[in-house]
Amino acid sequence: MRRRVIAGNWKMYKTIADTRAFFAAFSPMVADANYCDIVVAPPFPSIAAAVESTRNTKISIAGQNVYWEKEGAFTGEVSPAMLKQAGCRYVIIGHSERRQIFGETDEMVAKKTKAALAAGLTPIVCVGETLAEREAGHTERVCEAQLSNGPGALTAEEFSRILMAYEPVWAIGTGRTATPEIAAASHRYLRQCVARRFSPELAATLRILYGGSVKPDNIQGLMAQEELDGALVGGASLDAKSFASIVSGAM
Repeated sequence: MRRRVIAGNWKMYKTIADTRAFFAAFSPMVADANYCDIVVAPPFPSIAAAVESTRNTKISIAGQNVYWEKEGAFTGEVSPAMLKQAGCRYVIIGHSERRQIFGETDEMVAKKTKAALAAGLTPIVCVGETLAEREAGHTERVCEAQLSNGPGALTAEEFSRILMAYEPVWAIGTGRTATPEIAAASHRYLRQCVARRFSPELAATLRILYGGSVKPDNIQGLMAQEELDGALVGGASLDAKSFASIVSGAM
């Protein structure tokens, strides 16, 4: 059975003081959550505080983005080695906001994923369709292209070390959530694509998280679908009690 992962993406929220206060409240609430991996991705300035606050807990810290070069004149970017040395174990790559707002391409996602793996980070690689693409009936085409041109560029060994997240863009921050059945269908299709591109064995072990307005009141329904291996949580991860409830729902 694939071990579940509940990851919180804080986006551009929480100062260093907010980060410390969150973990002071959250960590005791999930101290006995041995049934899943817990990951939190704070903003870059709060990573050190997050790592310090979660020391001796089961909570891992992630970067929200990364650049593929080791160093250089790339103002505003952060390298994989910098994240690793700061104490991150994971990094989110290709989030829909990076694609939609900042113009990240599948090729950039592939380069970032390779660089993150080389530095010893575990990438959480995101794919998913917009509302227009879904209404046009292009969900499978979009997901397959993002998979093939992004993490599909990895070797089988590299691919075995990543996580994926399916994010229906139309359900992020809109209050609209894909039904558990809709989410499961997309996860199942992604797994079929992985089986074709790599192997059925890799497809069977790949953990795919669902990201799209996950909340305490829908997590159990989502997790009842065997194709869903966890969740990538946005706004609901900002509140300690709310996020702890989501972690409990993954049991």
